[in-house]
Amino acid sequence: MAETSGRLLLLLSLLQSRRDWPGPALAERLGVSARTMRRDIDRLRELGYPVSVRKGPGGAYRLDAGARLPPLLFDDDQAVAIALALQTAPTAVAGTGEAASRALATIRQVMPPRLRRRVESMEVTSIWNAWGLAGPEVDSDVIRAVADAVRDHLILRLDYASEEGPRAHRVEPHNLVEWGGRWFLVAWDLDGGLWRTFRVDRIAPRSPAGPGFVPRAVPGGDVGEFVTGQLDRGDPPDHWPCRGEVLLDAPAALIARWAPGGAVIEELGPGRCRLKLGAWSWVGLAALIGTFDCDIEVAGPPELSAACRELGRRFAAAGAA
Repeated sequence: MAETSGRLLLLLSLLQSRRDWPGPALAERLGVSARTMRRDIDRLRELGYPVSVRKGPGGAYRLDAGARLPPLLFDDDQAVAIALALQTAPTAVAGTGEAASRALATIRQVMPPRLRRRVESMEVTSIWNAWGLAGPEVDSDVIRAVADAVRDHLILRLDYASEEGPRAHRVEPHNLVEWGGRWFLVAWDLDGGLWRTFRVDRIAPRSPAGPGFVPRAVPGGDVGEFVTGQLDRGDPPDHWPCRGEVLLDAPAALIARWAPGGAVIEELGPGRCRLKLGAWSWVGLAALIGTFDCDIEVAGPPELSAACRELGRRFAAAGAA
């Protein structure tokens, strides 16, 4: 019976891996006769899997969509990817929070212990962001290593890519946060003696992890508020083709909360700050800056000043229409 069950799982995995399977090829992969393979297909149908067959030499089998959702089979990487997607879904689609939580609980319940432990280590704080700009790719192995250190309260040794080149750090990892398509690690920097955010796509973890530590309380008690209030998120705008700098008559903390991920913000006083930002075009950059409800002074370059004038002309024409 155990051999039959294992073969059914393999058969289901094969049917999910491609659209059509010729009968002889399917039987060969299963290591059984065509007759045994057909009996296994019938067993899957009895379990609720709608498997159809196309007539022809040997036939071709296909796993179709059905009227109800039967049990699904995922490999390890697929299960982890789904768990991460379900945690971040509520910030992308309104009203999905409760359903995503129930779906994640269902998947966790049927996972083997080793895989459940991996998924549970990847607890992510996800923050809604109005800009919706695509963030840089993050290596899943890096996320796993960082998440494991967060879960087990282990000091993490890492190399961090900065403007001056890679720098070594020893940190107490506190939380993984996804915001506006970017992944951040909130951690206590042991070398600097302060709380910091690290862009996860710029982290290269060193192995093995260090000794354990007693978790500290994040400033303000809210990890999401801490990340959105950071003026330096390690994300300079250099990858954009058009880059500019403006002075804003608004508090730096307010601009930091609503600025796109590529913003660099410098506090100049209680109600004034410097904003460096990049965009896909000069007019696009001017439009992004114009979303802040405050007075603006362009520090440079001249192309940004010209784009502001052009955008003003367009808006004036639209208002007069």
